Amino acid sequence: MLGTLPVVGRAQRLPPAATRDAARAVAGDEPALRPGVDALCAVLGLDAERVRRLPNGSLPVYADEHLVLKLFPPPHAAAAHVEAGVLRAVAGELPVPTPAVRAEGLHDGWRYVLMDRLPGVDLSSVWAQLGRRQRRRLAAQAGALCAALHRTTPPPLQDWWPRDWPAFVAAQRAGAHRRHHRWGLAQPWLGLVEDFLDRTTLPTEPQVLLHTEVMPANLLAVPDASGRWSLSGLCDFEPAVRGSCEYDLVAIAVFMAAGDPTVLREALIAHGYDAAQLDEDLSRRLLAWTLLHRFGDAAAFFDLLPAPPTPTMPALARSWFGLTPSRRAG
Repeated sequence: MLGTLPVVGRAQRLPPAATRDAARAVAGDEPALRPGVDALCAVLGLDAERVRRLPNGSLPVYADEHLVLKLFPPPHAAAAHVEAGVLRAVAGELPVPTPAVRAEGLHDGWRYVLMDRLPGVDLSSVWAQLGRRQRRRLAAQAGALCAALHRTTPPPLQDWWPRDWPAFVAAQRAGAHRRHHRWGLAQPWLGLVEDFLDRTTLPTEPQVLLHTEVMPANLLAVPDASGRWSLSGLCDFEPAVRGSCEYDLVAIAVFMAAGDPTVLREALIAHGYDAAQLDEDLSRRLLAWTLLHRFGDAAAFFDLLPAPPTPTMPALARSWFGLTPSRRAG
């Protein structure tokens, strides 16, 4: 028996968030969220005094020493089903742990997923302090992790967006100029986007399970006694989709390699590419997938990645996703 659930008063309820704008505002309002979170903790048998909000992420996420509670406001309810379904599909299938789902449900109109907390620290918290050798090693582990994910059978989720991957890619192509203009991409780059995409052939088959954001912010890592870091987990599966595998490599290329061809090569070789495939065509495809990516804010990436010597798309592909190591690479 579950016993008698605690009575939850109106003041202890999670706040309404019927639209995406409302959800965005509420997600950042911890005083409005916390009473409802405490009430949900009581329902789930968690000690609210030990549950703290985690600092990163667009959705409210809370954790104690052993468990993570992720909340999904009504406009993002479908993402909760994706998170829980994909986590169950990848359990034991990857070279690093993923959170085990302990509970999922509906509370005050919000979906929630309760899952295990993985060991390690957020890799983004230490990435800037790591040398090239450590980054290459971790990028290789991330590439192998993606390869294992892409071999995993996707779960049979209903109404999983996007239902039609080629149609999604076509829609992203059609809306590329408008999307990047909205994100603030400057000229001459904005004027080059459509022609570049029209000239770049991208594979749409086979379609595999994609995380879409394999990057330091979603990876956990631990150091050994000598200070050498290794991946210890992958989390945040709510944006997972089924699609072309190179789409999944964009986050590694942007946020881990960040213009360093030696790091990018390690990731791609570990994923399964051979040396002959590491060419300019692949660099151009990675740029095209970046421009088509749901989260591919190229304007922001100019602050993260090296500037090209000339304002052309082939030069941009070489600067951001070049695969030829320099003589200084060690």
